Amino acid sequence: MTLGNFTPRETVGELDRYIIGQHKAKRAVAIALRNRWRRQQVASDLRDEIAPRNIIMIGPTGVGKTEIARRLAKLARAPFVKVEASKFTEVGYVGRDVESMIRDLVENAIQICEKEALESVQTRAQDAAEERLAKMVLAARRPPAQATQPEQAPQTHQFGPLSFQISPQQAAQPQPFYSESEVNDI
Repeated sequence: MTLGNFTPRETVGELDRYIIGQHKAKRAVAIALRNRWRRQQVASDLRDEIAPRNIIMIGPTGVGKTEIARRLAKLARAPFVKVEASKFTEVGYVGRDVESMIRDLVENAIQICEKEALESVQTRAQDAAEERLAKMVLAARRPPAQATQPEQAPQTHQFGPLSFQISPQQAAQPQPFYSESEVNDI
């Protein structure tokens, strides 16, 4: 399901699967996300008239601010990088500069694109592998080609109380491990 198909209520429902409580926060971010999506759908000259509403989540440690943002980013298929304000200090002192934070976002976005590309070819690769396996199984079940040499007498083999006869052509053709009915059941 794409982001445009989600109503704020459905977004909150999806967040409810992972986050307990914080209903007001989940509702606020769901509405903000939908409004941002709607803003992108209008013509570019109207886009400047609709101001996006950004959100700052404030609260004590452990209430779920980061998890809400992480789940929302995953739902929107957007990159997510957590940066604490204490790490945002003057370059050369302690902390990270803005460029390193942007670099992290770009790397995260690339990973998302790579994952989507792999997912898009996964079903085709699986179908091709299944088709190749089916061809191999069918090739193993084909009767042996007619021999150009005169027919040789079958050989008798005995294993304990069991004995059976096999022709040289049958001996040259490898037999499948499973019977045809067992292969059809797979």
